[in-house]
Amino acid sequence: MDNRSRVVFSVIMVMACMGMGAEAQNSTSNTTSSVNISSTNCGTTQFCAAQPAGCNPSVSGSCFFVSTSVISGQNFNFQLQGQSSGYVAVGLSRNITTGQNDSVYVCANINNNVNFSSNLYNNGVLTPTNTLPSNLMNGSVSGQTIQCIFSATVPNATSTKSSSTSFFISIYNGTVTNGSLGSPKAIFTSTAVVDLSNPNATATNSLNSAASTATLGGPTFGLQRTLSQALLILLGGLVFIML
Repeated sequence: MDNRSRVVFSVIMVMACMGMGAEAQNSTSNTTSSVNISSTNCGTTQFCAAQPAGCNPSVSGSCFFVSTSVISGQNFNFQLQGQSSGYVAVGLSRNITTGQNDSVYVCANINNNVNFSSNLYNNGVLTPTNTLPSNLMNGSVSGQTIQCIFSATVPNATSTKSSSTSFFISIYNGTVTNGSLGSPKAIFTSTAVVDLSNPNATATNSLNSAASTATLGGPTFGLQRTLSQALLILLGGLVFIML
């Protein structure tokens, strides 16, 4: 095989590999769920927090999302979605240091069914409790995505808060081992207290991860496409030189 043939063969192989990689990258499982969680009413009838910022839970992809809408007083409806093979959870804390007797509502994947529980989170440990009235209304597991809609009577915030419904809010995920919940991993924790009853309230992720400002599938895919195009141009140049 002469040099020209080798270059042409290399170009063909690289393009074939790129095509296979793109197919694998874009392939997603076709999930169906009876739970309809959406960001449509954010800012109008419900408060919302999400990671990445502004992601839409109704669109396939990685989106950690929680919304709250007030029923009356301390009674709220919650929508929660996240990705985990174990559990996702939303936590309410009275102070900026989370994990100090916080209220945490957990939606766990137990044999592909949602198992819901209310817990106290203290020193890295979740302890189920019946002191936090709550009720699972609907839930589903589809692959790594866990969704649940539940109602809960949130505890009163301390007197230092501007509202009895103002908390630091967190989104967690974690593992489940033999039915036991592992320590929560924070995906989102608000930088300040937010009033769960105020649809216009905003929450910024204090974790400041790079993903918090990313659009789903945006920067990563764009970089991959740019590198792919550059590689094709380089190979094209090599072919031209060899001709």
